[in-house]
Amino acid sequence: MKIYKILNNNVIVTKDDRGIEQVAMGRGIGFKRNVGEALDVAIVDKIFYLQNSDIQGHFSSLIDEVPYSILSVTENFIDQAVDQLKQKLNASLHVSLVDHVYHAIKRFKARQMITNSLIYEIENLYPQEFALAKQFLRMVAEEEGVQLPIDEAGFIAMHLINAEMNEEMGTTISIMKEVYTILNIIKYSVDIEYDERSLNFYRLLMHLKFFVQRVMKGTMLKNNDAELYMMVRRKYPDAYQTAAKIADYMSNTFNIELPSEEVLYLMIHLNRLKTRDVGSD
Repeated sequence: MKIYKILNNNVIVTKDDRGIEQVAMGRGIGFKRNVGEALDVAIVDKIFYLQNSDIQGHFSSLIDEVPYSILSVTENFIDQAVDQLKQKLNASLHVSLVDHVYHAIKRFKARQMITNSLIYEIENLYPQEFALAKQFLRMVAEEEGVQLPIDEAGFIAMHLINAEMNEEMGTTISIMKEVYTILNIIKYSVDIEYDERSLNFYRLLMHLKFFVQRVMKGTMLKNNDAELYMMVRRKYPDAYQTAAKIADYMSNTFNIELPSEEVLYLMIHLNRLKTRDVGSD
């Protein structure tokens, strides 16, 4: 493996066996090295891909400003997040999260902290991402000696959510607000007590996130299985009534008519709220 580009003393670009560029990190990995030399794998901390040229360009600019300790702790956290969330995260996270944490630390030292007005919604709608974000705050505290406030956990969680959904921050915030509104419709429409820690509630929440995303993008499901739709509607009338209220809300908010396929899946998930999860207390 040879050095293809030297971004700074601690970050270089190499190529894999397929000729695809990848970023290699390690303290002093590029110090007094030249393009074409063999890479000393013994001092490599991490290798990852930034296939998008724009992201790689932003990353190259960013690492000239950010201390290696912040870059390293952030990359270690991203590895943990990928492992715990069990899904691929958009490569833009390597730029956005490093940049956010670096400037959050600068703001903290200058006593210019920002309040997160959505922290309650974030914690309730995205508990796993929020828990990971709090874990990251502890990692930053250990590495940098700076204990960032809990508001930052909300912002960090939003970066994770963006990377999961491949959306811009503003779009993700809009999705989150709509999901929260729909959950309130469900809360005041469903005549049962459901456990927000249950697997079925988690499944509903995941469905709502991508349901709202589809509505906002105009990519709603349209299989038009009228027979199945009518069968589920007759079988689960309570779930249908709630799904119809959600459909009315989405229609008024986005000026669209919700396809029966989307209503069908809402009914199925809503009905599951009545089902006790196996193994739950």
